[in-house]
Amino acid sequence: MVANLWEAEKASNVSKGVEELVYRSNLLGTDRAVANWGGGNTSYKTIEKDFRGRDVEVMWVKGSGSDLATMKAKNFTGLRMEDIRPLYERDEMSDEEMVAYLVNCMIDSKHPRASIETLLHAFLPFKHVDHTHPDAIISLCCSHNGRELAKEIYGDRFVWVPYVRPGFTLSKMIAEGVRNNPKAELVLMEKHGLVTWGETSEESYLKTLAIINEAESFIEARVSEDNLYGGSKYESLSDSERSDILAQVLPIVRGAVSQEKKMILTVDSADDVLKFVNSKDAAVLSQVGAACPDHLVHTKMKPLYIDWNPNSRDAASLTEALQAGISAYKEEYKAYFERNKNEGDVIFETAPRVILIPGIGMINTGKSWAMAQVSGALYHRAISVMRGATALGTFVSLSENESYNVEYWPLELYKLTLAPAEAEFSRKIAFITGGAGGIGSVTARQFLKDGAHVVLADLNLEGAQKLAAELNEQYGENRAIAVKMDVTKEEEVEAAYRDSILSYGGVDIIVNNAGLATSSPFDETSLKEWNLNMNVLSTGYFLVAREAFKIMKKQSVGGSMVFVGSKNSVFAGKNASAYSTAKAAEIHLARCIAAEGGEYGIRVNSVLPDAILQGSAIWNSNWRNERAAAYGIEPDQLEEHYRKRTTLLVNIFPKDVAEAIVYFASSKAEKTTGCMLTVDGGVPAAFTR
Repeated sequence: MVANLWEAEKASNVSKGVEELVYRSNLLGTDRAVANWGGGNTSYKTIEKDFRGRDVEVMWVKGSGSDLATMKAKNFTGLRMEDIRPLYERDEMSDEEMVAYLVNCMIDSKHPRASIETLLHAFLPFKHVDHTHPDAIISLCCSHNGRELAKEIYGDRFVWVPYVRPGFTLSKMIAEGVRNNPKAELVLMEKHGLVTWGETSEESYLKTLAIINEAESFIEARVSEDNLYGGSKYESLSDSERSDILAQVLPIVRGAVSQEKKMILTVDSADDVLKFVNSKDAAVLSQVGAACPDHLVHTKMKPLYIDWNPNSRDAASLTEALQAGISAYKEEYKAYFERNKNEGDVIFETAPRVILIPGIGMINTGKSWAMAQVSGALYHRAISVMRGATALGTFVSLSENESYNVEYWPLELYKLTLAPAEAEFSRKIAFITGGAGGIGSVTARQFLKDGAHVVLADLNLEGAQKLAAELNEQYGENRAIAVKMDVTKEEEVEAAYRDSILSYGGVDIIVNNAGLATSSPFDETSLKEWNLNMNVLSTGYFLVAREAFKIMKKQSVGGSMVFVGSKNSVFAGKNASAYSTAKAAEIHLARCIAAEGGEYGIRVNSVLPDAILQGSAIWNSNWRNERAAAYGIEPDQLEEHYRKRTTLLVNIFPKDVAEAIVYFASSKAEKTTGCMLTVDGGVPAAFTR
């Protein structure tokens, strides 16, 4: 049952008017079983002073592209009712006419464009109106016998309107239906949703909940958990088995869905998802169509269902089924577009947004982690609707052409244009070793600012987690994750990439940046010191790059590796034979990988910095004292010493190195591989030419 979240004391402290509408809207949006992400709309009619000080009736309605759960007063639009009411006398009005007309009704041109369903609210004579997409109501409206069942639930208190795409015609049908039924308390929109109203904001909210709960009680009395979706066909895999298989198949899935535009992947193995994908009827039910028009832009008309027996535990056969399934889905989507396209339509990415796998759950795709989550959240709603609709009768959906005309509807697509523009590294995943350190952390910030998702791999897990939390607060939920990794331990490197795959689907960029440094005269260099440098700076870089290479080959969409070397990669540093040799090996390794990676679109380049003292764990260790001793100066004189030995007379900072790393990873360097770029202020002895 939908819980009543209205708090009288809190509501009484909210300013009357738009702020009260915000409060009600947020409560409705909080429960996704009531209002889909980005879906539904609310309104409030009141008297306002216009710019001349006259009293005018204004309707405040949700602006297009906002979400009920999070919207604020700025997301509502105020429109003059005296300008809108005459529209009711018209017989028809196109979408283009409606949008243009409503712009002229706005009391402030800076307000957002009004909701697609503005006239639905305006044509109803009620002060407060709510339009939502509750699971229970859509279950009823997507049942083949929904209208007859509605009579059992609501008697003569409802108005039923057949499916019509939102706009002038639907708004007028709803208004006429309510006018013709004096007992009406709600409108049921076939294959769509619910409209309710009230004299006060609280009354409207409580009416919405009461109507939903009546339907939910009716449905739950008819649900048989054992026989849902035809009953169970498969058992779910254990968490560890599921993760093992996903770690193998996700890079291949990511590559297959990223041929047109790269996608971020998320995985959902929630109980309701598993119950559905494991059922006998899932293969058929999932292909009926969308549970609500609002889902279509984010889920497409239907998901990809993979016919695979999880009892086999066979990752190879699942891989084969996924590759074949995604390929077939893309071809069918192209045919669907060709069958239904209107003049001027441009086809979207053809890959599925939702992939259902028995025993495993659901894979979602999107331009970001957040948007993949939206696709998944909406399919949870679809599962809930199918649960209710099949308990009541037969699940029905929009026709193919109806679905297409919502998916490619200009008024729906307008919402997508409100999202921030994609940046250089949008849709890409960057894996940074030494991610919590000076260079690593600054590089992570730059990648995130330019749209990437970032994996911070570091021995210092606590530091990486703290940084990830800070970055997610700034750039959005789950844009960065932290993993513990010792680059010298093969199993930890593999585990870190596994975490990256399970979080985002794969990897596009690696920054081989983990480091240490030691200093001692050659004849005093111990085998332990030698091996330490080789293990971290040579073997460690090899392990990190090799694992990334495997994943990038699986994805088949290219990739970029950037090795953070050193001036010492090409300069024989005094009292630093172990460090210098390891750094030289590191850079030559990068060139070797570049030679092999070209045919796979994998670029490998190196950045050679020098004397990055700021924010560096290395330079805050004994290395500072050792290097000062090698030059016969005091440790606090090092920074000035390094500045003076550069031809440009400058100090080098982590940001300088980060910019070079980001350049190599970017499209600006897409035809460059096997290259070294010095970021050292110009140390003549280390010139690479």
